[in-house]
This record gives sequence, C-alpha cells and structure tokens, in this order.
Amino acid sequence: MRTTGLWAMALACTLMTAGAGNAWADQAMDKRIDELERQIKVLAEELGRVKEAQVIPETTELKSEWGMGPAASKVYGLESGLSIAGYGEFNFAHVEGGDDTADFLRLVTYLGYKFSDKILLNTEIEYEHASTGKNGSVSVEFAYLDFLINQRANVRAGLVLVPVGFVNEMHEPPFYHGNQRPIVERRIIPSTWRANGLGLFGELAPGLSYRSYVVTSLDASGFSSGDIRGGRQKGSKELANDFSWVGRLDWEPTPELLLGASAYLGDQGQDGIAADMDSNPVTADVEADVFMQMYEAHLQYRSHGLELRALGVTVDLDDADVLSTANGKTIGSTMEGWYAEIAYDLMPVLSPSSDQYLAPWLRYSALDTNADVPAGFSADPSADRELLEVGVAWKPISNVVIKLDWRDFSDAETGSDPGDELRLGAGFVF
Repeated sequence: MRTTGLWAMALACTLMTAGAGNAWADQAMDKRIDELERQIKVLAEELGRVKEAQVIPETTELKSEWGMGPAASKVYGLESGLSIAGYGEFNFAHVEGGDDTADFLRLVTYLGYKFSDKILLNTEIEYEHASTGKNGSVSVEFAYLDFLINQRANVRAGLVLVPVGFVNEMHEPPFYHGNQRPIVERRIIPSTWRANGLGLFGELAPGLSYRSYVVTSLDASGFSSGDIRGGRQKGSKELANDFSWVGRLDWEPTPELLLGASAYLGDQGQDGIAADMDSNPVTADVEADVFMQMYEAHLQYRSHGLELRALGVTVDLDDADVLSTANGKTIGSTMEGWYAEIAYDLMPVLSPSSDQYLAPWLRYSALDTNADVPAGFSADPSADRELLEVGVAWKPISNVVIKLDWRDFSDAETGSDPGDELRLGAGFVF
C-alpha cells in the first residue's frame, strides 16, 4: 500500500513538472514571437523611411548662406550630391483706371550640385508669367561655381547676381513685403540684375561679410528717362567691351541689426554710344564711355516682432548729354532714390504659442531718375515719383506667405496720380 502511494506521488510530481515545463516553454515561445514581431515592425518602419527618402528628401531648415536667399542656399547644407529647391508667386491685381489681371508671376527652380566639400554648382531657372507667350519668358537667373577655400576668401565664377540692395540677391517672396518688389529696387537698382563675372566672397570677422566681383557692364543704350533696367544684359551673348567692379560689405553687430553698403563702378557704353553733338552731319560723332557710379546703403533691424528696413541709392552718369542724344530721350546724369519700411508681427501678441506670422506693414518710397539732367535737356516730370504702400503678410507656415497690399502712386513734381493698385497674392519656397 505504501509503495503504491509513493508511485502515485512520483507520477503526480512528474506530471506537475512536465506541465510547468510546458508552460515555461510556451511563455518562452510567446516572448520569442513577440520579439520577432517587434523586430519585423522596426525593419518595416526603417524600410519605409528608406523608400520615402528616395522620393522625399529630408526637410531641413532654410537659412541664407553667403548672401543668397534661404531656398537658394539649400545646396550649401548638403554633404554632397544634388539639391532641389525653388519658389513661386502669383497675384490678382485691381488697378484704378485699368483692367483687373491675374498673373502667375514666377515659378523658379533651384538646382544645385555639391561635387565635394570645396566645389559646388548653384543655379536658378525662372519661368515668368506662366508662358513664353504674353511677354513671358524662361531665363537662367544665375548659374555659378563656388570654390570654397576658407571662411575669409572663396571664389565665385559664372552668371552671378550683382550684390546691391536687399532684394536683388534675396528675392524669394516670403522674405520681403508686398506682391511687388520695392520700386527703388526695380527702377534704380534694376532687380533682378545679373551678369557674367568672377570674384571673391567671405567673412572677414564674425558678422562682417563681403562680396567683390568684376562683371560685364550694363549696356547704356538701353537706359531710359525712368530707369536703367533696359541696360541689363541678362547673361545672354553679353557685350563685354566694358567691365565693372561691384563690392558689398555687410556688418551684423548683433543678430537683430544689419548695416551694409555697396558700390558699382565702371564704363557702361560698350563701345556703342556715339552722337553728333553739333547737329552737323559733317562733324564726327562724339563717342561716350558712360562711366557710372552707383552707391547704396541699407539698414535692417528686427526684434520682438518689430521690423525696420531702410535703403538709399544714388547713381552718377558721365556723358549723360551724349547718351541722351544717342538714345533720343533725357537720361539723368544723377538718379536718386530711397525707401523706409516698418512692420510688426502681431502673432506673439494674439497667440503666443503659435508659430504663424501676421504682420501689417507700411513702406514709403521716393525716387527721381532725373534728379540732374545734362545742359540743354529737360527733366521728365514723371521721373520724380513718390509711392506709399501698406499691406499685411500672413505666413501659416514659414515657407508660405499670403499677401494683401495697396499702392498709392503720385508724380511728385506734377502732383498727378497714375492710379492706385490693390493686390492679393501668395508666395512659397521649398
């Protein structure tokens, strides 16, 4: 009887041990299955990220480098290889006394390639007015090679933006106010202004940067009473009989304050300006070099939502009498212009936790492209102009801006009003 009890107890212990072992094995198997499922999930997520990265590049913060716009600077942030960026802008305009218009003004693609940590290519291709018809065009706005030697001295060569003013280099729509660029930086500084050239750029000390280029000159045969925009050669089969030097210095003593100045000097005649100054067909034509001096200064301050900008520019032209006779219109020997702008970001007040931007702004501009005219010529009254602009800019995200602005023109000398404008538009960078 005792033996039978011992066998029963042994059998019970064996069954209990076997059950416990099976339970332990089942638990271990479940853990292994859970771990495998976790690893498969991690691998699937990683594979998804790899596939996505092949199509959608990693988003990085856009910031200006070496004077270029934030989107145009994207290539500088790469270790190597291809960069794609761009911007666009469109607006609806109501012009007093004229037709209402809707225009997809610009669509721009930046293509860059970083060959190594020392050599890169940067380009801008612009499509204007949505078509090559109706005065639209496709243009290369810049295309240059940078040879990055060190922080103080680097080389830039190719089709470059002339480093004068605020918007000629940094003309991406989220980074200036208004649906149209400031009039002083269109008429006197002929933005967008580019030329084939070669030069140096760098940072001499923390916050002190420079750019210095030798570029093909403007063609003065395209100058008019109201502006010098027609003298831009735009990189296309440029006349290179004359070259000019342009230099720029910017100082940022604090992150909030920017002070800067630029100068452009050189002959603009391109061996093509000549006129009979005695109205006598027997007399040989007088040739003109049209030496031009442009001096520009600018200031920007941004702090606690307040934004201030101011810019002034003056142009002196030699041989304005010969140029005026040759062009058949009064070309000023002196051109002057300035503007001041104030804006304030309300969003930190309205919604301190928001990343959005909402800023009303005001700009006053004055320019006179016939401030001085050569003897025997009369100033064009419409060349002396004032412009008041007010508007609001809203950025739901930093890369997209919605703009509403009103422009009030007047001819300062005659007091006439060419007609007000109301514009609603949008712009973006990527």
